[in-house]
Amino acid sequence: MDKNKIFDGKTFEDLTKDIYDNQQNKKLQLDLLIQEIHGMIQTMDDAVLVTPLIKELFEVAIKNDEHLVKLASVWQRILSKNSTTEDGMLLSESEKEDLIAALQDDVEDIQNRAEKIKQEKSNSDSRKTFEA
Repeated sequence: MDKNKIFDGKTFEDLTKDIYDNQQNKKLQLDLLIQEIHGMIQTMDDAVLVTPLIKELFEVAIKNDEHLVKLASVWQRILSKNSTTEDGMLLSESEKEDLIAALQDDVEDIQNRAEKIKQEKSNSDSRKTFEA
């Protein structure tokens, strides 16, 4: 196993560059989105409707970065382990279980947030239809 290769030709250096690039791109995208939305907000109701959506975007962006940072941390630990032991390149069972549990929690959280956003959008659309 090539210690520099994580998966599909991706190295640890590539992963850390992706983390940095994602952070920079996300900052730019969110800034542009907020500027665009700012011009559309005409009433307090608009602000109340849009603010939670922006908050959700920030939280999802942070979660995505956390996953990359966790992957980088795990890979760094793997590289630093003594390769003379039999399981030198593997995680312990408890570490695997912790990672799987954390990922499952994150997936459930993202799914719940997506459902909440869909519900809010549906409620907003039905209010617009009712008002028209």
